[in-house]
Amino acid sequence: MHIAILTFEGFNELDSLIALGILNRVKKPDWRVSIASPTARVRSMNGVVLEAQASLRDAAEADAVIVGSGMQTREVVADAALMAQLKLDPSRQLLGAQCSGTLVLAKLGLLNGVPACTDLITKPWVEEAGIAVLNQPFVARGNVATAGGCLASQYLAAWVIARLEGIDAARSAMHYVAPVGEKEDYVSRAMQNITPFLEEAFDAA
Repeated sequence: MHIAILTFEGFNELDSLIALGILNRVKKPDWRVSIASPTARVRSMNGVVLEAQASLRDAAEADAVIVGSGMQTREVVADAALMAQLKLDPSRQLLGAQCSGTLVLAKLGLLNGVPACTDLITKPWVEEAGIAVLNQPFVARGNVATAGGCLASQYLAAWVIARLEGIDAARSAMHYVAPVGEKEDYVSRAMQNITPFLEEAFDAA
C-alpha cells in the first residue's frame, strides 16, 4: 500500500509533514508513505529542504495521494507540463487535497460538481474554478476528500487510514499523536469530522 504526499516548491510544512507523521503510525510491512515531488529536492515556505522519496510518476501509481499546499500552488496549476504529469484517478485511487492543494484537484477536473474545503486565502481561486467552498474543515465524496486549514491535515490522514485499514486503525493513529490529557476528546473530534463520509463510502461500496 503506497500513499504519496504531493509536495511542491514553497510547500507548507504542516500540511505535508503532519500527514506524513500520522500516516506512518500504521506499522505494516506493505505500508509505505512517501513525499512525492517533481524535483529531487523541494524547499518549504520557511526554508526547510526535503528530499523527495517518490516521483510524480510513482504518485500516479499510488493507492492514495494527498496533494499538499504551499505558497506557489498557483504557479503549479499554471504549469501545463507539470499538471500533465499528475495522472490522478479517483476510480482507482483515494485522493485528498489540503488547503491550496484543492486548487490542484479543481484544475485537474477532479472536483466537478463536488463541494470542497480549502483555506481562506485559496477560497476565491477555487471558487473561480467553479467549485463551491464549504465553511468546514473536511469533506469527502466517494474517493475524493479535501481539507481546509493547516491542522485539518490530521483529518485527511485519518480518513486515508480509515478507508485503507479501517476505523480502528485511524483511531489508534490519532490517539498516538493526540495531546496527553486530551486524547479521548481529540480522537472523538477527529472521528466526528470524518465518520459521516466514511459511512457514505462504505454504503456505496
